[in-house]
Parts: sequence; structure tokens; C-alpha cells
Amino acid sequence: MCDTCGCNITHGNESLIRPGGKLATTESGKEAVSVLHSLLDENDHTAKHNREHFNAHNVLAINLMSSPGAGKTALLEATIKALKADASRDLSIAVIEGDLETENDAERIRKQGVEAIQIATGSACHLDAHMIHQALHSLNLDGLDIVFIENVGNLVCPASFDLGQHNNVVLLSVPEGDDKPAKYPVMFRTADMVMLSKADLLPVLEDFSPARAEAYLRNLANPAPMVHVSAKSGSGMADWAQWLRETIDQHRQDLQSEPAARSGHHHSHDHDAEQHHGPDISQA
Repeated sequence: MCDTCGCNITHGNESLIRPGGKLATTESGKEAVSVLHSLLDENDHTAKHNREHFNAHNVLAINLMSSPGAGKTALLEATIKALKADASRDLSIAVIEGDLETENDAERIRKQGVEAIQIATGSACHLDAHMIHQALHSLNLDGLDIVFIENVGNLVCPASFDLGQHNNVVLLSVPEGDDKPAKYPVMFRTADMVMLSKADLLPVLEDFSPARAEAYLRNLANPAPMVHVSAKSGSGMADWAQWLRETIDQHRQDLQSEPAARSGHHHSHDHDAEQHHGPDISQA
């Protein structure tokens, strides 16, 4: 969708196409007419840089995606509580929040005692790698185990932008209906985990069939686990927490076997232009 509607031009990357920007003109010196493909290439380059930065700090980055109101922030609140309650393993997390406006979600996370960086995307219906890159200048990764990136509520555009994350987690809430994986295949095809959220409503919303939702997911040739979870009742949170622990362990094993993925990366550059043209980013 972003390739045609133009919404891949965001506060994070618009400096690239402004006068004097890297993509403002073609190689011949003429003004560029089509910049969409180049912007996506630049996004992927920055995403790789972000991933290297996460790797250098042994941090697992998770991109949390869903439609609006599926319960991403509520899931994060419940996740923080569940991880804090586990005395056997103390996991430290931070959150990067993406919304068009307001700091509402970031404030909810901060009340749980967790650092949250808010990105206000303005008119952009998704986060991109440039926005995350800028946010990382306000986030100290030392000592962290996980950084959750709560993407803008949207089942289309966020799936097209690599942010530098290691895993994609997609929420499918019971009130939405069980056919969302069939209607939005790009989003659900990218998922490493699908969370059936607001599962406490299953007895009430009898038209929702978890088996049918999973069948749609498998039709996309996606073997990702589907966990039934309720942030309200706490059901399924133990399975989710266990998946997080196992994923962190696997990520660190992978880094040990591929030392080049984390060698000598330093997150220090001149970002004066980004500070002037970037999104509204704030932290606790």
C-alpha cells in the first residue's frame, strides 16, 4: 500500500527528499520524480544499522503490530507485571511507542516502572527505521534484555517496513473476527508469533473460531505459534513469557555463533539534520 499511496514518506525520512537531501535529485541532477523505491532501500539500510546496534548490546528487539485497539499496550503492561513476578529470572525491558499523536500509551508503560520513548508519527500510519534510529539516541540499551517496539495500529503498512527488529509479533483480537489473517496476509505472513488477544471474550463472541483463525494463518504457510492470551485475566501470559525467555536465549546463542553480527558497532553519528526534521520523540 505504501508504494502507491505515498505514506512511506514520514517525518523520519522526509529529510532525504528535501532540497539538498540524498534523494532530492537523480544521478543526472534533475529532481527525482519517483522516490518510493529509494526510500524503502534507505529504510532497509537504516534497519540493518539498528539491528547491529541491538546486537552489539545483546538486546532482543520485538516489533509488536496489530489493528487499533487490539490490546498492544495492555499486553505490554501485563507482560511487565508477569516478568517482574518471575523471581527466577529478572528481565529488563524498555518500550518504544508509536502513535500518530499523544503520549498516552508511553505514560501507561512508565507507570509500570519501565522506560518508554514516545514517537509521534504525525500523519504517518507506521513506524520506519529512521524513526527508530532517532529514538535509539534517547535510549540506553546497556543492561536491557528486550526492547518492545509498539507500532502504529494498522494491519497494512507496518508490515512493509523493517525497523531493525529481530521478531514480529502480531495481535489478533477476538472482537476483530477470525478472518483477519486471510484479509491481511502480508502482516500475518511476517509474524513469528500470533497472539489471540482478548481471549477472555471467546465465550461471549461465539462467532469467533480460533481453529478457523489458525487455519487461515497456516494457509499462508506460516508455522508461527498462536497463543491465546488475555491481559485482563492473565490467561496465556505464562506461555507468552516462556516464549520471550526462549527467544532471548536463542538470540544470544545466535550472536555467539555469529560474532560479526555484533563486532565493533558504535551508535555515534552526526544527526543534526535528523534532529531538525525527525518525529516528536520524548522519554521519561
